[in-house]
Amino acid sequence: MNTANKLTIIRIALIPVFLAVLYIGFPGSHLVAMAVFIIAGLTDFADGYIARNRGQETDFGRFMDPLADKVLVVAAMLWFVGNDVMPAWVALIVIIREFMVTALRLIAVSNGRVIAAAVSGKVKTAVTMVCLTAMFLPLRQWMIIVCLTAIIITTVVSGAEYFIKNKDTMNWEK
Repeated sequence: MNTANKLTIIRIALIPVFLAVLYIGFPGSHLVAMAVFIIAGLTDFADGYIARNRGQETDFGRFMDPLADKVLVVAAMLWFVGNDVMPAWVALIVIIREFMVTALRLIAVSNGRVIAAAVSGKVKTAVTMVCLTAMFLPLRQWMIIVCLTAIIITTVVSGAEYFIKNKDTMNWEK
């Protein structure tokens, strides 16, 4: 197994650790959870960099890397929703965008086409990870609103870009 795939597996393994720390709850647990979240996020950056630069791209990585990212982000968002830090509708916008882009990619694959990650999607992932990390800190309400707004804007813009750039994928006649 190559290094990039090992990092993806580490990220997947960190998700239950992240959730356990959050839900067990002990003094400082949110800071420990934040550290686990940061480490998981760094493995995302590292595995992508390694896969591209060392030629270690695999079918496993193409499938599991984005799935691991989605599960990590949704897990954090649901915890924030459950703790009244994030409105549920914000998490729902992110979740709907992820399902829609995944569906678009599946349709494309069924037609023999691959939709690569767009720059706006990478920006959305980075903004979301940074904002979710910041939200573990004791922020003032206006800072949380800035983070939530950034997540919403990058999510909607990147989702729209995927559909606009790949509208030919949506063949309604088939």
